[in-house]
Amino acid sequence: MTEITFHLNAQEKLDYSCRLIRKAYNAKAKVVVAGPSDLLSQLSALLWSLSSTDFIAHCHLDPAAESLSAAHSSYMLAASPVVLTASILAIDKLPHHQVLLNFFEDVAPGFEKFERVIEIVGQAEPDKEMARKRWRHYAQRGYPIQKHDIQ
Repeated sequence: MTEITFHLNAQEKLDYSCRLIRKAYNAKAKVVVAGPSDLLSQLSALLWSLSSTDFIAHCHLDPAAESLSAAHSSYMLAASPVVLTASILAIDKLPHHQVLLNFFEDVAPGFEKFERVIEIVGQAEPDKEMARKRWRHYAQRGYPIQKHDIQ
């Protein structure tokens, strides 16, 4: 059964997510980051700007893109330890289902295919309210939930 973890009270969600992704990367875990395109662009820039010794290889899954051949695109996705996607509905095209870092306001469709889901919750009340809704969704379905208050 999918393990759900909420990381609460993050001051800077993207900076914190970079640290989590780096930790997962160093542990050889495969991570899918799902969220709005603008947020993923910011996260990608942060991942590129880490120090040269902390570089984290990542790629974008864009189901609508036709610039790469299907075989080339599949190879890049499979080889990348971190995949960023704004369309979690394309879950069947994902190369791995180990860790899902969810930045959507709602529960990500298909989350149950992952071994682990991580939800990072900021300090703003609207973010907390959306996280409470996701928490209730998981709890009502019997998923084990862990929480880490990072404040």
